[in-house]
Amino acid sequence: MPYIIDGHNLLHSINKAGLTDGHISDIAMCQAIGQYLIAIEEKGEIVFDGKGPPEKTAFEHIRNLEVTFVGTTTDADSVIEDKIKINTAPKRLSIISSDRRVIKAARTRRATAIKSEAFWNEVQKKSNRRNKFREPRQKRHGLTESETGQWLELFGIEQ
Repeated sequence: MPYIIDGHNLLHSINKAGLTDGHISDIAMCQAIGQYLIAIEEKGEIVFDGKGPPEKTAFEHIRNLEVTFVGTTTDADSVIEDKIKINTAPKRLSIISSDRRVIKAARTRRATAIKSEAFWNEVQKKSNRRNKFREPRQKRHGLTESETGQWLELFGIEQ
């Protein structure tokens, strides 16, 4: 997967730096990242420390983002380091974390290391751009009957 994200590190960076309007939840952050990954046509995995919430259904329906909770016997940093080590094309990876240990592991294998705040700023920029340029209604719902008639008439096609 091209993006591997240190979940709690990113969540902490976002909330500490006040990069959102108020406190953002883990699920809201994951949904925003999923939308970002769809927009840039990439896939990713976000790795969280711990067992996570008892009800994980909301995390299962996020497109382009696999959400992993590592449990209590290891930590996210170790899991991310292992993923970097075993990846057959580490230069294609983008590792999102502000943790020195994770950044060092990424750079050792020549993966791209992106600090959490910089990544979140990019996610927000893409989200804001997407909201400004809405698709025309016709793209999803088709032309109305009268609009179709006008086009047929313009091109001299009989109805």
